[in-house]
Amino acid sequence: MRRIVLCIMLALALMTSAAAFAAGPEPIKIGYLAALTGEYAPYGIAEANSAKMVIDDVNASGGVLGRPLELVVYDTKSRPEDAVNAVRRMIESDRVVTVMGANSSSINLATAPLVDKAQIPQIGTATTNPLVTVDENGKVRPYSFRICFTDPYQGTLAAEFAMTTLGKDKAAILHNVGLDYAQGLREFFKASYTKLGGTIVAEEGYRDSDVDFRAQLATVKNSGANILFLPGMGRDMALIVKQARELGMADLAVVGGDGYGEFMNDIAGEAMIGTYWITHTDQEDPVMAPIFKRYEDIYKEECKEFGNVTLAYDLANWVVDAIGRAGAAEGPAIAKALADTKGLELKHVTLTMDENHDPYNKPGIILKIGDDMRSHFFMKVEPK
Repeated sequence: MRRIVLCIMLALALMTSAAAFAAGPEPIKIGYLAALTGEYAPYGIAEANSAKMVIDDVNASGGVLGRPLELVVYDTKSRPEDAVNAVRRMIESDRVVTVMGANSSSINLATAPLVDKAQIPQIGTATTNPLVTVDENGKVRPYSFRICFTDPYQGTLAAEFAMTTLGKDKAAILHNVGLDYAQGLREFFKASYTKLGGTIVAEEGYRDSDVDFRAQLATVKNSGANILFLPGMGRDMALIVKQARELGMADLAVVGGDGYGEFMNDIAGEAMIGTYWITHTDQEDPVMAPIFKRYEDIYKEECKEFGNVTLAYDLANWVVDAIGRAGAAEGPAIAKALADTKGLELKHVTLTMDENHDPYNKPGIILKIGDDMRSHFFMKVEPK
């Protein structure tokens, strides 16, 4: 019910904003691809709400290029096939000049051919698979970008943290075999971890619909692993942690990637205490604190998915900056401005794009779940 109400509130707010534009210059339409329903809805709702805050602020200050902005949000329903239909409508019917989102590599991989053909840039928030911006032949996708770090980078961070900081040399991996994000992060973690001298003692898979992981965890328990690496998404990882503790693996260290969401603590409860998660920011960041507070005041709910709020907030500001630098509300010009970004001061990062349309040398944040079952900053990490 909460998600339905939030979606209705968002839709009404967007309709109100659109109506306000009717009497003035034609608005510049910016798309946002977000999971408002389905498994990834906690992330998507947070992102769409955060982006709307930025668009409202820009419009209150006079817009961009003398025109107001209109945010056009579509629900991916957490599925690539629905995202493809949504992007097609954004391009053909709404005539957006750029697409923000989504937060899933599988979705942006599915929509990449559409945005390339239409010459409309798309920028992902947590789309970490390398193939999102560079295709299988090593060619940069001209209209695909991201504001997050990549899986090779994240996998290296996780491996170095496990071996160097935690001193854990026997790893088990439990991953979603149908998720591009999980497959990529798993491979890059393995490569870095073994290169550092660690041993992969167990490797188990599961599918999207699975909710019982006890068979795979029994293998992990018998393998002698002293650390479990989870390259997955929210709900799955929470259930895995909960069931691992129920099976008596109280001392097994757990490290996961940026698929972490604060709602996982509601699912797994005290089992989450002491686990570690690599992400892009933390909820204790003093720079973001006023943004989180404002989010809570506007939407009347706790800003739990702070990572998604941060990424979407900075993404929206980056897009606004790019449109201004482009000097035209046209896809090719905006794409060039995005690619040429250097030293842009955002809230959580100073952003410079590399030749692959990825952030250059972006640090990662390690979160640790405390006794209060909330995430807390543990350390900042960069690959050695």
